[in-house]
Amino acid sequence: MRSSLRSRLFSALLLATGAVWLTAALWIDLGARAEVEQVLDNRLQDAAHMVGSLISSGRLPTDGLNRNPAALLPDAGPYMHQLSCQIWSFDDRLLARSGGAPETRFANGGTGFSEQEINGEMWRVYALEDPANGFRVLVGDRLSLREGLVTDLIKGLLWPAVVILPALGAILWVSVGRGLAPLRRIAGDLSRRDGEDMSQIEAASVPREIRPLTTALNGLFAKVEAARRHEREITAFAAHELRTPLAGLKTQAQIALMSEDRDVRGNALRQILRSVDRTGRLVSQLLALARLDSAPPARKEDVEIGAALDEAVEFSRMAGPDVAVEIGSDLRGVIARVPREALDLVLRNLTENAFAHTPPGGTIRWRRGAAETTIELWDEGPGVPETDLPFLTRRFFRGAALSTPGSGLGLTIAEAAAAQCGASLTLANGPRGGLIASVVFEDESSLEVAT
Repeated sequence: MRSSLRSRLFSALLLATGAVWLTAALWIDLGARAEVEQVLDNRLQDAAHMVGSLISSGRLPTDGLNRNPAALLPDAGPYMHQLSCQIWSFDDRLLARSGGAPETRFANGGTGFSEQEINGEMWRVYALEDPANGFRVLVGDRLSLREGLVTDLIKGLLWPAVVILPALGAILWVSVGRGLAPLRRIAGDLSRRDGEDMSQIEAASVPREIRPLTTALNGLFAKVEAARRHEREITAFAAHELRTPLAGLKTQAQIALMSEDRDVRGNALRQILRSVDRTGRLVSQLLALARLDSAPPARKEDVEIGAALDEAVEFSRMAGPDVAVEIGSDLRGVIARVPREALDLVLRNLTENAFAHTPPGGTIRWRRGAAETTIELWDEGPGVPETDLPFLTRRFFRGAALSTPGSGLGLTIAEAAAAQCGASLTLANGPRGGLIASVVFEDESSLEVAT
């Protein structure tokens, strides 16, 4: 029962319907009691005044009452079948009573309503006094009769519920089943698919309440398909990129083995080292990109920007040994609260990219941007065509004008790592050539000057 949505909805609707019906019955019970009390009290008053008016008008003479009181009472129609009437004199003599009335006096006191227990039964009595003619009319009925009227009314409401509720339950069961039919259709569609089918679910024909589910599933399918496509691209690219250096390694190794010339052998070994470096860098970048794609951001810690830049420059120096590096004094003592590894990847990849594109004798400069939350890297390379700027952080994009060898992953890694630092990467051409890479931290508290 708990695992079935249909059963849950059916039970909830059936219980709600029953609760509404029961509440209505209780409400009617309370209202009916008050109404019945009012109606029956009015009937007692009317009967008492009718008997009193007959006596006062002389149609029931008082001397006749003494001779045969029961026979001289008027016929009040159906009311007299449930009402009991007594007529007493002011000197406490029973002048007349109806057939069902007890001989015990109904009530004492003046005109008005009262309740009296007589022979173990509770009576509701209305008394009417006529001092001018010297008699008192007492009209009453049993409270058990009143309770019976209300009980019969409530039974009349509950019996239809007992009869109709099973039919209502069947209607609810079928209706809930029809309402859940779109979910079954979606489940059937998904169960018939193979593992390669990531096509979108048709959401136009499903009810509005189910559309968030189909939208979420379609979004998930799109993400899975994108991830699979990304994996295929990386695999294909890695296979292509690794094939070239591995083939070169094999060729150079064969040359070194076969050549008797020391210089030829030395050159072959140097080529092998360069190929190993290139392959190692590609593998390192692929692993870094995979780690950024799959792992959540690490714990944040305080990192001094200047010291982190010194490490990034030292690590990247082999890419451009003849290039000078300037780290602005305004970055010394600046603390960033970020994941340390992600910040290292940002600074290292941007620095390596600047080294690779700055000609020998050139200078790259790290400095604080115009905004307090920005740090910038300026290089003296050839710059990038404006049409290529939007695509520089795309995976494996090198650009038509970029002749420097590389995998096209450095700026992609820098952008992904910057996102884990709560920052964004912006690339633009410098006013006098070269590329400006700006790392903009979204939170103003991410960069603070140490005190």
